[in-house]
Amino acid sequence: MTAAPANATFNPRVVLGMLLFGALAFVATLYFIGAGETSSGENDGGGHAASRGLTGYAALVEMLESDGHEIALSRSKATLDDESLLILTPPHGADGEEIADLIDQRRHLGPTLLVLPKWYAFQAPAQLPVEAEEGWVILGGAGKPGWIDQFAGQYATEIERGPLEGRQGFDWEWGSRRGAMPDPDNVQTIANATMIPLVSASDGTILAGYYDDEGYYPVLDEAAGLRPADPEGLDHSRWGVIVVADPDLLNNYAMADRDRALMARELVDIAMEGQNLSIVFDLTFNGLGRSKNLLTLAFEPPFIAATLCLLMAMAVVAWRAFRRFGPPFAEARAIAFGKRRLVANSAAFTLRTRRLHLLTGPYVEGARQRIAAALHLRRADDETLDRAIARRVPDAPSFAALSAALHEARKPHEILRAARALKSLERKLVR
Repeated sequence: MTAAPANATFNPRVVLGMLLFGALAFVATLYFIGAGETSSGENDGGGHAASRGLTGYAALVEMLESDGHEIALSRSKATLDDESLLILTPPHGADGEEIADLIDQRRHLGPTLLVLPKWYAFQAPAQLPVEAEEGWVILGGAGKPGWIDQFAGQYATEIERGPLEGRQGFDWEWGSRRGAMPDPDNVQTIANATMIPLVSASDGTILAGYYDDEGYYPVLDEAAGLRPADPEGLDHSRWGVIVVADPDLLNNYAMADRDRALMARELVDIAMEGQNLSIVFDLTFNGLGRSKNLLTLAFEPPFIAATLCLLMAMAVVAWRAFRRFGPPFAEARAIAFGKRRLVANSAAFTLRTRRLHLLTGPYVEGARQRIAAALHLRRADDETLDRAIARRVPDAPSFAALSAALHEARKPHEILRAARALKSLERKLVR
């Protein structure tokens, strides 16, 4: 093997850069697949907390965050069991029984604020003669949520929708607060005897209220303008459930008006019943839920430590493989140039084929000619060589005997022993 020439085909720095870029791209791909970041985004114009369209609630999230509240957008149903204020904004196609079961499971975990859907919206098409930003929607009409009919028992709720009647200069009222609705001709209200109103419409119907279900809710009662309830016989460990019939009280459409925004902030504060709770906006009912998988867990504590160690080990191995243990080698020629290399290759071939006995004859003849030349003999037969050797070195062995022993040798060690003896005789004569 020989060292590679200095002018290598590929620049080592370029190759290293390509390897690093490929490794980072592969790791980033795994991360985004595990984190579910392969879609176009959550600002899809839907009626949820990550949407900036008219029917979304991103403005409410930002307002509450600016007030210092701890906000979380939940993409997993496992986080809905935390002790916090849960704000549900399910769409028209949600499962009413699943929503009712979730509310029932949380009665002793934390308060729940349920915002009913009303608008049918779709993303603004690019053909419109306006510069629509990402998430903008066009309202395609309104309708009552069909899943509300699946509510039963203490959660049974009746919904009405239509224009407000008997307007007296305001559309909604809560204590001393009053204001207008974005679309007074299309208002969604609650007509339920078991619901205590918080925010009322101008015609006396309920825009937002909480269930009267034998729970002890002194903060909610005070906000509704009621006298404190007798705590005797009431469930003190139960949290209240507030239902907002018309989403235009809390959504981005509502945040365009200062009075509605202040009312929305107070309604969320009242829902926490005087406790400093974190606020969780659910996204799972809007189709934005994510399930845990191995890729997700690999980039989350405590497994992120093992993932980082594995990545560093891979980087070290790749670096050592790239640097190698010495200069790179190029494959040598199978048959090198020159007579000496040709002889060496022939000898190596003879060794590999285990035909050493074929070398004994040429070796004897070579020694014969060198000895004859050293003794100045015209003839190089065995008798002439033996007489001349006896005159020169009387105690030397016979050439004929040594050559015969080399011819008869077959095993490698026998051939070497006989060749050394013949070479020893030659050294005594050739000086």
